[in-house]
Amino acid sequence: MTLARAFVTGLVVKSPEKRFTQNDMAIASFTVNIDQNNETLLRVSAFGQLADNIASSIAQGDSVAVEGKLQVNSYKLPNGKDKRVYEINANSVEKISASTAAASNEPVFEESENLVSVNQDEIAQDLIDEDEIPF
Repeated sequence: MTLARAFVTGLVVKSPEKRFTQNDMAIASFTVNIDQNNETLLRVSAFGQLADNIASSIAQGDSVAVEGKLQVNSYKLPNGKDKRVYEINANSVEKISASTAAASNEPVFEESENLVSVNQDEIAQDLIDEDEIPF
């Protein structure tokens, strides 16, 4: 087991799961992809009030910044190969942006009775001055 300070940004690929210890302390854990090729996944765990905040505000598809302790656990697979699992015990998690799925459901603008429908052909006709056409 190795411990080091880590600061990563990435995309949440698995929504937080919240559970409780026997002493009723909240634990939230989720998975973050930290590269564009979907090859580097980190498990993030948080405890207490931070876990409550994560469970209520972070969702799959969100971009997050995570700061905490990096823990590397090694074990042997049944076939004899070594396996390493990387996990961050978070001290802080900040949402950078909401998921693209959630953002795409929101309108780019809200309809209003003040909006006026304009015919594009009428605009084009108003902009063309027949005397300036060279042919």
